[in-house]
Amino acid sequence: MPALRLSDDRWCFACGEKNPAGLKLVFSAAPDGALRASFSFRKEHQGYEGIVHGGLIGLVLDEIMLNLAWRMGLRAVTAALDLRFREAVRVGERVEFTGRITGRKGRLVLAEAEARSPDGALVAEAKAKCLLVD
Repeated sequence: MPALRLSDDRWCFACGEKNPAGLKLVFSAAPDGALRASFSFRKEHQGYEGIVHGGLIGLVLDEIMLNLAWRMGLRAVTAALDLRFREAVRVGERVEFTGRITGRKGRLVLAEAEARSPDGALVAEAKAKCLLVD
């Protein structure tokens, strides 16, 4: 199998500014080394009526962990993702996402992320094992 070559043409569905159908997430670095983003999901992001599709919550949690790894110069892809939903997210609700790198094991980068509602309630959390690629 040929080596996986990763490049960014700014069309990422989560953060690419060129993708007209994408979320266009904007990230900011926190003083504690975490990466943060906030997003208000719209009607077109729902699963059940008025409730954001869980896959999109998972997508943002995955993206914030990998985006942080890339910002740290760690070229990686998600190898495993453990996702837990705690509460439903309503369409129109602004969700705060935070991601952190928690460790390294050989070619694996370990990361955690969480999503919180405007009142600070934990709505979802994730842990990832990200594989470093050449």
